[in-house]
Amino acid sequence: MTLFGWLFDPANWKGSGGVPQRLVEHLGYSALTMIIALVIAIPIGAWIGHSGRGGFVVVGLANGLRALPTVGLLVLLVGAVGIGLLGPLVALVILAVPPILAGTYSGVRNVDRSVVDAAKGMGMRGRDILFQVELPNALPLIIGGVRSALLQVISTATIAAYVALGGLGRFIIDGLSVRDFPQMIAGSILVAVLAIVADLLLAGLQKLLVSPGLQAAPVSRRRSRAVTESRPAAAQAA
Repeated sequence: MTLFGWLFDPANWKGSGGVPQRLVEHLGYSALTMIIALVIAIPIGAWIGHSGRGGFVVVGLANGLRALPTVGLLVLLVGAVGIGLLGPLVALVILAVPPILAGTYSGVRNVDRSVVDAAKGMGMRGRDILFQVELPNALPLIIGGVRSALLQVISTATIAAYVALGGLGRFIIDGLSVRDFPQMIAGSILVAVLAIVADLLLAGLQKLLVSPGLQAAPVSRRRSRAVTESRPAAAQAA
């Protein structure tokens, strides 16, 4: 059977082992992972970025967790807690936390200090400054971290099939066991398409949530920097 023959075979799109059911399972693993990672990473990143304390911890933790091999970590966790959802879930959360944590910390920490000082001058307290000034201004980097984490989680959630769970990774693992290469390729394509669709949806959400001024800010800063750098050159030429 060819790749397209497998993809367009109606038998592969129905039943408990069909593509829709595996897609729902994959989305379930990914959504649960992202919810847990968001609950952990955003408050910690926001507090550290706001207070300015422990920034080196964020950098070290993010780099350290990213260096962990996911499959090796999964095998270790399964050996500790047994077969089930907990092992893959913990491994995926460890994978998802660093980009969200780093994005939140960087976003809050890099908010223009003049804006923060203006908020303090208006009598706003620390909590109000964080929630009403810093976090809204940090949204582009926060959502960027979430997008990066989601792409990694969706692509890596295939490891759930490695410990007898479901998801789109089931097609890859099952195909490998019987050397059904069209099934393996089809599973890989489905994972890639899901990741692309999820990223496009988050990109659209980012445009809805982030104010146009913040989206245009990077361009404005680059133009201002270019004008500033061109002035000394012009003065020397004169």
